[in-house]
Amino acid sequence: MKLPIRRALAVAASGVLLAGTAVAATAGPAQAADPAYQVLVFSKTAGFRHDAIPVGIQAIRDLGAANNFTVTASEDATAFTTTNLARFRTVVFLNTTGDVLNAGQQTAFESYVNSGGGFVGVHSAADTEYDWPYYGQLVGAWFASHPAIQQANVNVEDRTHAATAHLPQTWTRTDEWYNYRTNPRSQVRVLASLTESSYSGGTMGDHPIAWCHPQSSGRAFYTGFGHTQASYADAAFRAHLLGGIRYAAGWAPAACTPGGGGGGQVTVEAEAFSSQSGVQVVGKGAASGGATVGYVDNGDWTGYASVSTTGRTGFSARISSAGAGGTIQIRSGSATGTLLGSVAVPNTGGWETFRTVSTTLTASASGALFLRYTGGSGALFDVDTVTLTGGS
Repeated sequence: MKLPIRRALAVAASGVLLAGTAVAATAGPAQAADPAYQVLVFSKTAGFRHDAIPVGIQAIRDLGAANNFTVTASEDATAFTTTNLARFRTVVFLNTTGDVLNAGQQTAFESYVNSGGGFVGVHSAADTEYDWPYYGQLVGAWFASHPAIQQANVNVEDRTHAATAHLPQTWTRTDEWYNYRTNPRSQVRVLASLTESSYSGGTMGDHPIAWCHPQSSGRAFYTGFGHTQASYADAAFRAHLLGGIRYAAGWAPAACTPGGGGGGQVTVEAEAFSSQSGVQVVGKGAASGGATVGYVDNGDWTGYASVSTTGRTGFSARISSAGAGGTIQIRSGSATGTLLGSVAVPNTGGWETFRTVSTTLTASASGALFLRYTGGSGALFDVDTVTLTGGS
C-alpha cells in the first residue's frame, strides 16, 4: 500500500570515492545514500588457511559500521539456503579455499546470484571450488601459482569503478601475487592488472588482478589482493574492498561488461540511485537484488551519477504496477535536463508482476542519467532494473 506522506530527499552522490578520500571508508559514512543492507562474509577453508581471515572480517565489519551495512560472518555452509541468502545484498568469499559447498548449497547460491544477488571474491576465493563450473565463471579465473610475497606495480585500468576511483594510475603495494589458470579479460571488465616487469614470478604477460562482471541478473567482483594481514589496515585497500562490496550490492553502478568503461550495455539496479526526489526503496522478493524504486508519484525522479548517457541509443526498464501506470522520461544531466526519450509504463496487474518496457533514444547528450516519473495521481509504478544500450 502506498504511503500518503512523501519525503523529497536529494541524497549525496554515492557512486565512487574521490582521490584522497580512502580514509573516509574506515572513519565515517562516505556513502550516506546507501540504504541499510546486510552482507554475508563466508570464510570456510578446506585447504590452505590464511591468517589474515580474522583481520579481514574485522575490516569488513568496520566498513559496514561506517557505510550502513551489517555483517554476518560465518564458516557454516548450511547458511547457503535460498531462504537465508535472500537476507543479503551480497556475499563475500573471504580467502576461502577448496571445496566448501555441497551440491544443494551450490544450487541455492547459483539461484541467489542469478536472481540479482552479489558476489565478492577476495584473494583465495580463486583457490576454491575447482569442480564447480558455475563458480569458475563467477569468480572469473582459478588460481594456478604464486611467487613469494613482494612489492609490485599495479596498473589501474579503469578508474570509473567505485573500487578503483580513489587509486593512482600506478599503485605500488606489497602482496602475494597470484598467477591464474586462464586470463579472464575476454569474460570480465578488468579494473587493474599487474606490471610483471615490476616483480619476479609473474607468468601471464597480460595479468589481470581485479575485475567485475554481471552474472545473469547478479553482479560479481573479484580482487586478487588481500593475502597479508597488513592489507586490511591499508586505507587504499579497504576503500577498494568497500567499492567492490557496494558494486556487488547494487549501490555503485558500473559498466562491468567485458571491455566496459561506459560503452556497450550497462544494467543497474534502479534503487542504486545517487540522488532522488520522492521515491523510496522497497524490499521485494521477486525483484533483482531484492528491492525496487517504489512509492513513485507524478514528478518524482532518480539520478545515477556514475551512469553516462554519452552515445546511448536504447533504454529499457523492468517494472511492475498495480497502480495508475505512467511514463518514464529518460533525461541527461538533471531531472529537467535534455529529454532523450520516454517510455510508457502500463499497469502489469500486480506489484509483484514484472515486465520490461523499452524505447529508442532519439536525442543525445553527455551528462549523467536521470529518470523522471510522470502520470496521474496516486501510486504509479515500481522500477526494478534499468538498462542503457549503445555508446562507444
